[in-house]
Amino acid sequence: MSIVKPLGVFLLVCLALVAIIVGARRATRGGKEKQIMASGDERSGPLVRSDQEWKEVLSDLEFRVTRQKGTEPAFSGEYWDTKTPGVYRCRCCGAPLFSSQAKFDSKTGWPSYWEPIDKDNVRTEEDNSWFMRRTEVLCSKCDAHLGHVFPDGPPPTGLRYCINSASLELDPRTSAEDTSPSGQ
Repeated sequence: MSIVKPLGVFLLVCLALVAIIVGARRATRGGKEKQIMASGDERSGPLVRSDQEWKEVLSDLEFRVTRQKGTEPAFSGEYWDTKTPGVYRCRCCGAPLFSSQAKFDSKTGWPSYWEPIDKDNVRTEEDNSWFMRRTEVLCSKCDAHLGHVFPDGPPPTGLRYCINSASLELDPRTSAEDTSPSGQ
């Protein structure tokens, strides 16, 4: 009987440590808790959550854009004219998507990039909505809708990744040298 009490205390301490670790990995933004993935997170496989789980960690606009394939109005997003060096990460899962070094002013009102940091971090699908034929850009890790890619960008790729600010989160702490797009 004397071992039961210390074992119970040990289990309570373990549970408290787990709660502290989980709490340390959460950040509060806009009054809602959002799980922030560390830049070195090496989870394998796709990140899958229910709509309800996404609604708990995203603002209404972020949910509409990333999970329901919405579009924010031109010239309204947080990053359309930002010049801060760093890495633009997926708002939903934290995957590194675009470098500020590949960002350019497309005069469209949305952040535009000529290539992703790593082509494996984004994927594309044909999008025939709104009576248009376009190529949708999605996060490979969590399937968040990011925007569209068009063949009217600058050299060296000739591509314009036209991305919603609501799908991105700028990490200005990451050095530009570490995020140089491939081939640069």
